[in-house]
Amino acid sequence: MKPQKNRPLFEGSSLNTIGTSPVKYAICATLLLLLSGCLTMSGEYTVTAQDASGAPLTKLGTFTAEGHNIYPIRNAFCLNAPGATVIIRNARTGEELSSESPYHCR
Repeated sequence: MKPQKNRPLFEGSSLNTIGTSPVKYAICATLLLLLSGCLTMSGEYTVTAQDASGAPLTKLGTFTAEGHNIYPIRNAFCLNAPGATVIIRNARTGEELSSESPYHCR
């Protein structure tokens, strides 16, 4: 059996000419930041909690959060009321945020 030669991973590709230069890492970092920017939430939301029977947990109140700040508030609700259900609604329309609500605390 002949030993195989070490060949570049992207042989014949323009990526191979970049190598492991800082430019390659800068391009990757820039793409990552741009893509993560697409995932950030925007808008104003109200965050409330309910107990297991569906009754509102008035002791926790209602909070208004801007964009991605709903997550620390949701986590604070869960720390103070394990087993609760957190409801996140658009403050302007009153519509529930389907991607994040209802959230069931563990």
